[in-house]
Amino acid sequence: MPIPIIIDGHAIEAPPGASLIQAWISAGLPLTENVGCMGQGVCGACRVLVRREGERIATAALACETRAEAGMQVAFIDHFPARRPHAYDLAAMGDSWTALGQVDAVFPEAKHCRHCGGCDAACPKGIEVQKAVTLAVEGRALAAGALFDHCVMCNLCVAACPEHIAPAHLGQFLRRMANSLTLRPGDLIERIRQIEDGSQAIDLDSPGAAP
Repeated sequence: MPIPIIIDGHAIEAPPGASLIQAWISAGLPLTENVGCMGQGVCGACRVLVRREGERIATAALACETRAEAGMQVAFIDHFPARRPHAYDLAAMGDSWTALGQVDAVFPEAKHCRHCGGCDAACPKGIEVQKAVTLAVEGRALAAGALFDHCVMCNLCVAACPEHIAPAHLGQFLRRMANSLTLRPGDLIERIRQIEDGSQAIDLDSPGAAP
C-alpha cells in the first residue's frame, strides 16, 4: 500500500520500503540537487529535516538512509558552508611531535564551544561531535579525529553551531593530519604532552617506576 508523505510541500505516495530519495524520484519530481552518492550514505548531500506523525520536533537525517513513514513531513536543507576558510598546509606543520598543537592555530573558534549540544542533535550519523571538539581543544587530536571517522560532511553541525566552529571541517582537518603526520604512536605523543603540561603526574617512587 502506498505511503502518504509530504516532501518540500509536495504530497506524494511513496512505495513501501522506499527511502525518501526513492520516494521523491518515484513521484516523478526532478532531482537536480541534494543528491550525490544515490543511497550509499557517504556524501551528506541529501540532508533533510524530518517530522514524523505525532511528533513536534523535527530531526536531521539523510534522505537516502531514511525510510518513508506515513504522515512524514520532510524538507530538504540547503548547504551551509563554513563562515571562513580554514587554510592549512599539512606538509608545513613540521614534526609529528608538534603537529597536535596546530588545532588552536587553524581552528581558534573551537576553544569557545558553549557545550550546547546543537551539533550532536544535528548530526544524522550520531557522531559525538561536541565530545570530539572538546578532545581536540584538550590536545587529544588523534582521539578527536577518530570520533569523526563516520562524518560525511553534510555540514549540519556547521549550521547548528552558534560559535561558528565548523566542527565537520575541524574533523576533516584532524583526520587529514593524523593520516599524514602520525609517524609515531599517537598514544605516546599524547602521553608526552600530558607530562609536559602537568596533567600526567610521574611518581618515581611508585612500584615499577624504576626498573
